[in-house]
Amino acid sequence: MTKRRQEKKSDLLLLVRHFVENGKYLETAHALQRQRERRIILPDILHVLMTGYHEKRKDQFDEVWQSWNYAIRGKTANNEDLRVIVAFDEEVSLLVITAFYIEEKEKNEKNEN
Repeated sequence: MTKRRQEKKSDLLLLVRHFVENGKYLETAHALQRQRERRIILPDILHVLMTGYHEKRKDQFDEVWQSWNYAIRGKTANNEDLRVIVAFDEEVSLLVITAFYIEEKEKNEKNEN
């Protein structure tokens, strides 16, 4: 019997903001490593999660974890364009998967081509 793919959250931004407001979020080891490398601070991530918008076309289903990774994009307090990728852990907490500045990501993609 094949497992059905989990449905996407329809009230994503409300859920994200609820978890952030209540301190129910965790940064994964991957997120912490990338934040150090990219010089991204947690207050900027939280600001984007509270004020940003959902980039639905950037969402991806993670086959390994059998869950959706959602993209939230917004401006930091310093007006930098930041995308934060999040997922949910058994509806108990919000997981910050990674974060990156949009300008840097686009520059790196151009350099690869």
